[in-house]
Order: sequence, then C-alpha cells, then structure tokens
Amino acid sequence: MTPAIAPPLSFLKFLETLPEDGNRYELVNGERVQLMATRAHDDVADFIYDAFRDEVRRDQLNYKVSRFASVKTRRDDGLVQGRTPDVSVIDKAVWTSDPKAYAALEDPIQLAVEVSSTNWRDDYLYKLAEYEALGILEYWIVDYLAVGATRYIGSPKTPTISVYTLENGEYQLQQFRGCDRITSMTFPKLTLTAEAILQASGL
Repeated sequence: MTPAIAPPLSFLKFLETLPEDGNRYELVNGERVQLMATRAHDDVADFIYDAFRDEVRRDQLNYKVSRFASVKTRRDDGLVQGRTPDVSVIDKAVWTSDPKAYAALEDPIQLAVEVSSTNWRDDYLYKLAEYEALGILEYWIVDYLAVGATRYIGSPKTPTISVYTLENGEYQLQQFRGCDRITSMTFPKLTLTAEAILQASGL
C-alpha cells in the first residue's frame, strides 16, 4: 500500500501551526522548516538589527525592524513559500494596518537581510529570485564566511556584503568589502562599514 502524501502547507496553515517555541521557521516547498543558526550567524544578524533600529530611532523613520517576520513569496512554478529573513525592515503603516494579524506579510517589505552560511544557494539563487519577483525594494546578502560561489563574490573569496536595490523591477547589485561604507537606499545616513558587520561574528 502506497503511503498517503501530505499536501503542501498553505501559507495560512503554516502561520496557524507555527510552534510557539521562540524559534524561527520558513515554509519551503510546502513544508515547515526550522531555521538553525550558529552563534556567529546570530551575532551578525543581531548587530545589523541593532544598527537598523538605531537608525530608525535617531531619524524617527517610519519603519518596523524585525527578526521574526515572515514574507509570502512564490517560486517560479507558483508554489507559495514563507520566507523569514534574518532581519526585516517593514513600512510601519503596513505593519500597524492590522495589529491582530500574524507577524507575516503578503506585500513587499522595504528591506530583507539574509546572513549566509551553508545554505548560501538559497540566498543567492532562490530567495534572490523570490524577493525580486515580490518587489522587496532592498535585499542584503551578508556572506561573512565567504561561502558563496566565486561567481557571486569573486576570486579569491572574500567576506562580502551584496546589496541589491530594485530598479524598474530588477535588482541592481553593489558589493562591499573591508572598510567600504555600505550604501543603503533605506538608510541613506548609515555609516556602517562591511568590516564592522563582518567583525560582529567574532571569528
């Protein structure tokens, strides 16, 4: 007898059945997947989260910064995904429009940050395509371990922050290394260097 194959989770069912255990999850290929991260990975994400919150507070920007918000995206074949960026920057008017809703959005957010590790292909291939199609205005890939393929970060491999900015529906890329000051459309007064972010890992 052939075992029954469970149908893929819908985005709503994914949200309704999320464990309340403080962990982060994504909906990937119809299944709920727990996001696992090293301490170094979390330290980098926390550093960026704190830096963005400082920008929001200092300049009284109308943004919500989150480590747990999920975003509804779609694969090229139409299957719905539920992505949970390491850091999300969301227009506060969108966030507060329905206070009783789940911490999830179907509209494009302002900025998504993914800190790369062994799953670097997800960040450089799948999430890049999904975030571009959804219309997320700015997307950072923080490759603090230089694990991405040379076609993405060059040779020799060097820790790199790739910043994609949406222009006319397509991402345009700028990359930052070492003492380069990161240019951000969302935070034009940001004074962070690539090195400062990369050093947050403690490695």
